[in-house]
Amino acid sequence: MPLSTLTGTRLRERRLAAGLRQADVAEAAGISASYLNLIEHNRRKVSPELIDRLAGILGLDRAALAGGEDAALVEDLRAAASRATPTLAELDRAEELVSRFPGWAELLVALDRRVQMLERAVEALNDRMSHDPHLSQALHEVLSSLSSVRATAAILAETEDLDPQWASRFHRNLHHDSERLAAGAEALVAYLDAGSGIAEQGIASPQEEVEDWLNRRGWIFTDAELASGCRDDVAALASTAARSLAQRLLAGAAADARALPETAFAAALAVTGPDPLSLADRFGADPLTVMRRLALRSDVAAGLVICDGSGTLTFRKPASGFPLPRFGAACPLWPLYTALGRPGQPVEVLVSIAGQGGRTFRTVAWGQMQHPQGLRGPELRAAAMLILPAEPGAGAALPVGSSCRVCARAECPARREPSILSLAL
Repeated sequence: MPLSTLTGTRLRERRLAAGLRQADVAEAAGISASYLNLIEHNRRKVSPELIDRLAGILGLDRAALAGGEDAALVEDLRAAASRATPTLAELDRAEELVSRFPGWAELLVALDRRVQMLERAVEALNDRMSHDPHLSQALHEVLSSLSSVRATAAILAETEDLDPQWASRFHRNLHHDSERLAAGAEALVAYLDAGSGIAEQGIASPQEEVEDWLNRRGWIFTDAELASGCRDDVAALASTAARSLAQRLLAGAAADARALPETAFAAALAVTGPDPLSLADRFGADPLTVMRRLALRSDVAAGLVICDGSGTLTFRKPASGFPLPRFGAACPLWPLYTALGRPGQPVEVLVSIAGQGGRTFRTVAWGQMQHPQGLRGPELRAAAMLILPAEPGAGAALPVGSSCRVCARAECPARREPSILSLAL
């Protein structure tokens, strides 16, 4: 086990906590007190044999002195600092903080995780508030009913000589509009309550219902499950439209599995890695088929997003740490739309995510055209973007954010609107 540079500090702290004198511990270990003093001040390396003797004298496991139990916490602490402002943190002293104040270190790591979770929630809610057509419709209904109630009430309150028949008509209108307002408000509250959770941002469409179902399954299907169609699972979906979408998705995935058999595909994947074009060439398949096959596997940490010719997202499998907008139009999807406009040409872009310490991803996008009704029929375009973790030292990355409104990169030349975080910059 590799020993920590703070092994001496831990030795001293354990000795003092046990109420033992330096001379007594040194004598029991067979070394001089001056040598133990140098060790405790991290000025001498400690051999594995000596650390075993000292650990035995202090009644401790060697791992407690070597710091092995704290290695993960140290790495988490450094990652938290790099995601914030690394120039303000003494990264080289993270191990000392963990050794001396493990409780505070764990609290800082927990707060960092909480910040990340809240950032993702803000991104999702911002996207929803900005683009969700269902929310816009509900708000419009409430505001329209409210305007009608206000106008009718103003007429009744301000017109002194109003004809009784007209007054009766206005009262009926007021009653009708107030019922409409109450129903609209109840629908709006119910809709917002459905999306108040952080893990699930609400299910507002059949596509989202299917994606939630896929997420609960871990986005993984065996070939046997695809062959059976997962009928029982699909039947559990709430809406008819969602069941139809799920059946179509499973039918497509089963066709992909027949084109790329599991045993042969796994063997090829071990040789080429998740390279859609290389795998497509090996099997004589198109890259979109390979991308879909990669996205529904347990041995590939890949996200996938697919759009049609209008740019509408038709499939979204998220990758951890990579913000996928709810309705598109954000810079993380630029490679996808570039491929949509350049069918048949691969697009590979290394991107770094704003607000996550420069975390980088390798995106591979491909667009293609189809003419299912022949020469005179419509041209159907589709594009897919595979999202993979970037290898260390992969090179310069394109910085991207979830949306302009919650992106803190003030220097971005493609910014469309001011960020709500600008006051904190």
